Amino acid sequence: MNSSTMLRHPSAFLPLIMSFGALTTVVVFIALHGTAPQADEGTAAHIWQFLMVAQAPIVLFFTIKWVPQSLRRALPILGMQVGAALAAMAPVFVFHW
Repeated sequence: MNSSTMLRHPSAFLPLIMSFGALTTVVVFIALHGTAPQADEGTAAHIWQFLMVAQAPIVLFFTIKWVPQSLRRALPILGMQVGAALAAMAPVFVFHW
């Protein structure tokens, strides 16, 4: 099994989709409302928070299941998961939300 085959497992691709959804939520919010800090957390903030927190147990499961079995194949996917999560977090930290 190579890394691309491993990406077919939900524990590999779901965190990537969730991070992309969180990033999309932030980008759409910025496009509609601008980058000014908000006085109150709105729906977009709650969606972002849910997507970011909910993927943590999935990444943990992936790590526990696949890293011991196939470190060389699991590490690139784990790196993509972490990179996607950091990409979703970047706008939040850049704009101090």
